[in-house]
Amino acid sequence: MLGIDKRALQVSWTIFLFAFLLAVAFYIRETLVVFAVAVFFAYALSPIVTLVERFLPKRRALALGIVYILLLGAIVALGFTIIPRLASQATSLLTRLPALVMNGSWAKLPLPSWAYPVRDQIMDTLRTEAAGLEQHVVPFIQAAGSQILSGVSYLIPMILVPILAFFFLKDARSFKVSLIALAHGQAQATLTAIVDDVHNVLQSYMNALVILAAASFLAWLIFLSILGEHYALLLAGLAGVMEFIPVIGPASALVVIIVVVSSASGASGLLWIIGFWVLYRIFQDYVLNPFLMSSGVEIHPILVLFGVLAGENLAGIPGMFFSVPLMAILKVILSNLSRAATERELTLVD
Repeated sequence: MLGIDKRALQVSWTIFLFAFLLAVAFYIRETLVVFAVAVFFAYALSPIVTLVERFLPKRRALALGIVYILLLGAIVALGFTIIPRLASQATSLLTRLPALVMNGSWAKLPLPSWAYPVRDQIMDTLRTEAAGLEQHVVPFIQAAGSQILSGVSYLIPMILVPILAFFFLKDARSFKVSLIALAHGQAQATLTAIVDDVHNVLQSYMNALVILAAASFLAWLIFLSILGEHYALLLAGLAGVMEFIPVIGPASALVVIIVVVSSASGASGLLWIIGFWVLYRIFQDYVLNPFLMSSGVEIHPILVLFGVLAGENLAGIPGMFFSVPLMAILKVILSNLSRAATERELTLVD
């Protein structure tokens, strides 16, 4: 009809719908980030909810209530114990960092003769940046405090995330049944496999991240405390939190720790930090990480780095965090669709 190929029209319509959905997703990306954070928060709480539910069979809502009460109690306890210390150390570090950088400790680090000109350029840059930081750090802290107190736009997502996570945890099984009911026949079997695999990947990924973050926090806290570092709790907390950002997060935390410790301790502190980091990375990359990720995310490091950088360009820090699980989900979907297509071809041949 009118010289239009029906097959080409279907392909064009599919491409248009796909592009339209991508455009809509980009336009509402902030809302999607809130829901995605709630989903991952739910996965982080899921093992605890499952554990409590063993003692309260068929009473998932009550188990969720108990977990949320315990979580609220933990947050209040942290608010009165650890958070004030972290805030005090952060303010002290930001105030003293320019003096630490410019006190000459970096200039005394032993280097090969050919590296002295490079070291001088680095020192000049550090002094310039430190001088600027000293001028702006106090106004920045004051502005950040006022924005936190008056920033309703940040408060709403913080309230919505645990609420959405509660409903995700409470009604996850009914969500799964309703989603699978949309398909029929072989498509339903394929959709069931996709949903189950995605659930397993995300659960494994979040469990691994939480354990890796806790392990990094404890390892750095013990090590820096042994060194007698004044900002041990703050730097260890930074190392733990940055584990949630693949590749770039731990590297950024290491740079900050090196700058702070070496500025105060000189070459000896730098050597201790590098030695500990090498040993810990060997343990994490070849023992802890493979064990935790054995049934989770298997993506080439180059793709991980590409996803992190692309995610940062699209959605900032949340994009960096969600890049790896998103690639893992796409891999699971494509793998299951490919397997279903192969089985369908074999059935037609038989």
